[in-house]
Amino acid sequence: MSEETRLIIVSGLSGSGKSVALHVLEDLGYYCIDNLPVALLKSLLQELTNAEDQSITRIAVSVDARNPHHDIDSLPEVIAELRSNSVRTDVLFLQTSDDVLLTRYSESRRRHPLAGHGKELRTAITHERELLGQIINLADLIIDTTKSSVYELGNTIRERVDRRHSNVLSVLIESFGFKHGIPADADFVFDLRCLPNPYWQPELRPLTGLDQPVAEFLDADELFAQMYDDILAFLTRWIPRYVSFDRGYLTVAIGCTGGQHRSVHMTEKLASALKKTHDPVLTRHSELISQTAEATP
Repeated sequence: MSEETRLIIVSGLSGSGKSVALHVLEDLGYYCIDNLPVALLKSLLQELTNAEDQSITRIAVSVDARNPHHDIDSLPEVIAELRSNSVRTDVLFLQTSDDVLLTRYSESRRRHPLAGHGKELRTAITHERELLGQIINLADLIIDTTKSSVYELGNTIRERVDRRHSNVLSVLIESFGFKHGIPADADFVFDLRCLPNPYWQPELRPLTGLDQPVAEFLDADELFAQMYDDILAFLTRWIPRYVSFDRGYLTVAIGCTGGQHRSVHMTEKLASALKKTHDPVLTRHSELISQTAEATP
């Protein structure tokens, strides 16, 4: 097979956005197939990459719980063999909270693929999580779409997946609020709730960590400076290890109470410093995105 062959395996919970991910990849020029049996994966790549008329080297397939159990169990071995044959393979797993999945199915009125034979929807979702446990353990990148719109998911696919070059670690630093829950896709989580909170300053409360007055307030605080130095030193030390480990993606979550002030400024400050020695470094502000979505008519 060609050394330039790239395969993206998209998996995840039904209703979490797999179809959206495939459509985005198709728009980016990937040859896409939905719900491919794992047993046919090697044959498909052989056929597409050895075509006499035109070899196809950018391929994306969706693999989900509709596959036979023994096929899902064989996926680690299949992926290892593909990689040994110079097929650049990324496993992308999408997940969403149960409550959001229930809402999405209620609004779309579609039937869950495992909800047959009188099985209740929540039970079907739980069963699907169990069946896909093998795949989530293989995932190079886990994306939680609980709070994401289709546009945000599309941007993530374009920025983190499609534009990631071979042997390059894509680092995402995201801010969040603990009162809204810890991001399920985080590799590292840092807690800033012990630091002084701009929320209690009346003039800073309506602002965010992207605003200069909040930045100046936090940068003047010795504890914030110490926390910044410690987190930056940790990431500077360990990011190269993840690169040498052939890791494709690393997600760092920075949290404060509401995800509006401390975590936002720390995220921007860390990203700015890391970009001097590593590329790419992306940022995401979970709670600011949520507020923007709620304000959009």
